[in-house]
Amino acid sequence: MNIRNPSGAPAPRPDRLPLLWRIEEGLCYVSLAALTFLPFAESVMRLAFHSRVPASPALITHTLLVAGLVSGMITTRARTHLSIGLAQYIKTERAKLPLSVISGMISSFVTTMLAWCSIAFIRVSLSPFTIIGFIPDQAFALVMPIGYAVIAFRFARYTPLEGKARCAAFLPLLLGTVCSLPQIFTILWGVDTPDFAYTVADIYVFIAASVRTPAFILLLSATLIGTPLFAVIGGVSMLLIQSSGTGLDVVSNQIYTALTNSGIVAIPLFTITGFFLSESRAGERLVIAFRKLFGWIPGGLIAVTVIICAFFTSFTGASGVTILALGGVLYTALTGAPPNGRRVVAAAGYGDTFTIGLLTSAGSIGLLFPPSLPILLVGAATRTNTVHLFLGGIIPGLILVAAMIALGIASSRKTKMPLEPFHLTEALSSLKDVLFELLLPPLLIAGYFTGILSMVEIGAFSVVYVFVVETLVFKEIPFSRIKDVFAKAAPIIGGILSILALAQALSYYIVDSQAPDAFARWIQAAISSKWVFLLILNIALLVTGCLIDIFSAILIILPMIAPLGAAYGIEPVHLGIIFLINMETGFLTPPVGLNLFLSSYRFNRPFVETARAVLPFLLIQLAAVLLVTYVPAISTWLTKLY
Repeated sequence: MNIRNPSGAPAPRPDRLPLLWRIEEGLCYVSLAALTFLPFAESVMRLAFHSRVPASPALITHTLLVAGLVSGMITTRARTHLSIGLAQYIKTERAKLPLSVISGMISSFVTTMLAWCSIAFIRVSLSPFTIIGFIPDQAFALVMPIGYAVIAFRFARYTPLEGKARCAAFLPLLLGTVCSLPQIFTILWGVDTPDFAYTVADIYVFIAASVRTPAFILLLSATLIGTPLFAVIGGVSMLLIQSSGTGLDVVSNQIYTALTNSGIVAIPLFTITGFFLSESRAGERLVIAFRKLFGWIPGGLIAVTVIICAFFTSFTGASGVTILALGGVLYTALTGAPPNGRRVVAAAGYGDTFTIGLLTSAGSIGLLFPPSLPILLVGAATRTNTVHLFLGGIIPGLILVAAMIALGIASSRKTKMPLEPFHLTEALSSLKDVLFELLLPPLLIAGYFTGILSMVEIGAFSVVYVFVVETLVFKEIPFSRIKDVFAKAAPIIGGILSILALAQALSYYIVDSQAPDAFARWIQAAISSKWVFLLILNIALLVTGCLIDIFSAILIILPMIAPLGAAYGIEPVHLGIIFLINMETGFLTPPVGLNLFLSSYRFNRPFVETARAVLPFLLIQLAAVLLVTYVPAISTWLTKLY
């Protein structure tokens, strides 16, 4: 996963930022703040006064639309869109240059078409209604063409060409416009399109159908050279939809539907929560507290590390964020050395290889615990009760945690780590320092499982809670740095929402083409045994986890698998947990596990060295995958009690 700014240039000073940058940042931060305030105010009004904020549901979802597109613009500017990015490991700049050029041109071409499609969608397909007062929904939807146009221009601008060749970087803007002629005709004439426009549209359908296979291969290959995943998914969606004879405004319709879906409002909210925690000293205080509490136990610090990683990942929904945000603190706590050190064994700590392997693998296990964002998406994609999915993930998650801790204890005995003496007074004092953070998960779980708050309201509550704790109680994040928290969260939010929006379009095509049902019939004819099917499913999902992010996989791959699960009699909760635990493990699977790339970057280690360090933990997770897969009660027992 590519998370670096390839230019390497220092960021401009805030007082010298271009006007557009300041406008989009201000709009992004205001929209994210509104996403927090509106659901929080709604819950307070409902519980305290039996009233509600006027038009709050529509305001919240359309604010999400604005936040999604504007944060996507910021993500493009920061050049941190999620990608596999194998090209970054090519050492010679001469070899990397053409790959970067191709990646930039493809991204610019796709987003140019998305901009034109969005205008056509607003022109003829968006049914007008008033959000609040005199403000119609089209006013909010205008952020789509503006956002994609800015993104397209930035991809062209950042394409690494110099001199006269630089003009070629902007050719995809022209080519994307030419390929959008049917949408431009729709913009000009609306539903009264002249006959020649229909002829042009038919020609474009014929061309798309003729080049579908080579274009599809090109787009898939583009993922390996660092092309952002959202651009690849968008290109594949438009190619398949147009070649089927459907208008491309359907793509923008699905983007609009995805980014005005109340079910995903919790994603940016929990991401902001995670960044408030990671930007404060909460991680350090948790490490100190748990060391005082468990440092006298062999492997106690390992338990601390695993629990803290699970805690943070359950809120951010992205294991990579945990690795990047807490990797340095936890590495130093485990080894006694800074992350850039190269000692094999630190003076009084765990070995470098073991520590990197632990931190890389522990980053993902929180995905099975509430309020996991992937679980929310699995529930929406499969129409499975989210409460049941949360319950179904608890025991498998605890098994993973216990397995990681067990390996840590075994390693501790081998390494003969010095133990810290236990002092009750110091332990209680350090526990008092993290009491507010430790109370957060129980409060959120209680609010959700009792039905007092919706998931969106819980997300808003979590942001307000950590804001008060870290800013007003501990004063570790002064008011002047609140903008910095939003600035660090925005690119992650933009990357995730950009993928979700385009994945929705591809998911629409997959479902509309009835491919899942056809695929289920074909698999059933080829494989009669449920257990053989589950084994093949595990292998396929591990490969999927290597290649694409979990959010795309949930919206694109899971709809293909759900009919198969029903055909083989697999309970939806069990299938959802199998999917998630396989994806977690896939993040660690060479040669292209996404967490391996992130860890290699964070700890400044060669990729092969990182993959070797992760191997023992990967084997543990593979064993857990098989256990959860072939013992359904592990995932379903709590749901039956509930």
